[in-house]
Amino acid sequence: MANSTTITEFLLLGFSSLGNFQLVLFVIFLSLYVIILSGNITIISVIHLDRSLHTPMYFFLCVLSISETFYTVAILPKMLINLLSVLRTLSFMSCATQMFFFLGFAVTNCLLLGVMGYDRYAAICQPLHYPILMSWRVCGQLAATCIVSGFLISMVGTSLVFSLPFCGSNKVNHYFCDISPVIRLACGDTHINELVIFIGGVVVLVVPLFFICISYGFIARTIMRIPSAEGKRKAFSTCASHLTVVIVHYGCASFVYLRPSARYTSGKDRLVTVTYTIITPLLNPMVYSLRNKDVQIALRKMIGKTGFFSKIS
Repeated sequence: MANSTTITEFLLLGFSSLGNFQLVLFVIFLSLYVIILSGNITIISVIHLDRSLHTPMYFFLCVLSISETFYTVAILPKMLINLLSVLRTLSFMSCATQMFFFLGFAVTNCLLLGVMGYDRYAAICQPLHYPILMSWRVCGQLAATCIVSGFLISMVGTSLVFSLPFCGSNKVNHYFCDISPVIRLACGDTHINELVIFIGGVVVLVVPLFFICISYGFIARTIMRIPSAEGKRKAFSTCASHLTVVIVHYGCASFVYLRPSARYTSGKDRLVTVTYTIITPLLNPMVYSLRNKDVQIALRKMIGKTGFFSKIS
């Protein structure tokens, strides 16, 4: 590999074709990044400080918020720097590192959403056995499994990409080192590598989504058996936030990764990638804070303890 790899750095083209509009994008993306960080940190802090939220559902939400915070840190700071700089290069090792952490946290998020679907199934369909099915020991094991599995899968995917020889163009037609735009620059035969990556994408995206669909099938059947309309509303409200995040996350990720790399289209994919690298991490804390009464009450209590409103009044 050392003899065949003549590329020592990659050039991230990003949004360079937009010219002066990049400054506008910088302001927009920086604002969204600040909101993402502050929103996720708020969710993590509220769940950590309020004992009423020390339940499996909010434990997994806290882990998801931590994962999404690091997920955006792996991509957005470099993208923001590139929007203002002329030199948009990234070393070979830095590109591989960025891909590894991006994929690791992305896969972790997918698996966590699947586990959160199972948690809702256990809470609604198996309420008597819920304390056993979702004990703190089980929750810790499930969260650890998601994280370890996410980075093991990421290690395999990143290795499959960077084990290829790169000896031609170094221009990555994207704003970060994603699989499809990087693997297209490889000089050798990439069919086997792409096939393995595609199968991995199917496993990571389709399998958790399949279990989520099954879980919500049982949940819907259980909710329909609840006699009162108020009971049905309360049961469904605990699932609405999770469903919203699942639809956006899996919809966008499936569009990009559940297809051969040969069908990669840079312009359209950049737009969709912005959705699940920026909008989804932004959506998660907003949905769970705006639609969830427990989080709203805990947030009011936390703000009240700081005495912020009493000081300004």
